[in-house]
Amino acid sequence: MNGEARELCVEPRVTLLDALREHLDLTGTKKGCDQGTCGACTVLVDGRRVLSCLTLAVMHAGASVTTIEGVARGDALHPVQDAFVEHDAFQCGYCTPGQILCAIALLQEGRTLDDAAIREQMSGNLCRCGAYENIVAAVRAVAERTT
Repeated sequence: MNGEARELCVEPRVTLLDALREHLDLTGTKKGCDQGTCGACTVLVDGRRVLSCLTLAVMHAGASVTTIEGVARGDALHPVQDAFVEHDAFQCGYCTPGQILCAIALLQEGRTLDDAAIREQMSGNLCRCGAYENIVAAVRAVAERTT
């Protein structure tokens, strides 16, 4: 969990989202729709995007799970977090953890990213405030810096 070995005993029916929030006190991952349609609960499991409300915690025993609490290094924000601040890519902030983790994963996939591709790859993460243009600008900025 976020680079640390953690042992957890939960019932087989507990979702990864509930295990994070209720058993590990990692409340950065948000419970939005609880149906897998909003992306607020996005985390990285072995580097891949996962909707934590749709997967059981026991399915990821031994996996590397990264939540928003695990992307910064001490006081240094992750480059995607910096870009979200720089481009004002959040308003209320509720969707921001899922948006950031989704962006980190798509950048790690190494695809060529123009605005249309960024929108497509981020389309599973909804922003009720409508900060999409700024989110795309933030992701594009990081993509341009790393290529």
